[in-house]
Amino acid sequence: MDSKRLQKIERQIQKDLSEIFLLQTKQMSGVMVSVTSVRMSPDLSVARVYLSIFPSPRGTEILENINGNKKSIRYDLGTRIGKQVRRIPELAFFLDDSIDYLENIDQLLNQ
Repeated sequence: MDSKRLQKIERQIQKDLSEIFLLQTKQMSGVMVSVTSVRMSPDLSVARVYLSIFPSPRGTEILENINGNKKSIRYDLGTRIGKQVRRIPELAFFLDDSIDYLENIDQLLNQ
């Protein structure tokens, strides 16, 4: 598949999922979920979504909640990108802990 089309779809899914999570986390005070990156399979059937969750200690709990609501998130995504793709991809969510890693390195350097 053309890599430009793949990148375009990845960016669109990242944008739309960010909006979906923004609407869902407005109801939860003190929680922020951001989509750091999306990686699509070459056949566009699976989207690997990397999430950065604040606060970090609740990250695994919130990620489990998101994985429990995959079907509704996929449906919301489908209503947004349904006209642009033939098949709505399956979603696989992963915790992106690169910010925590950078904070740890920063603390070690400051010591």
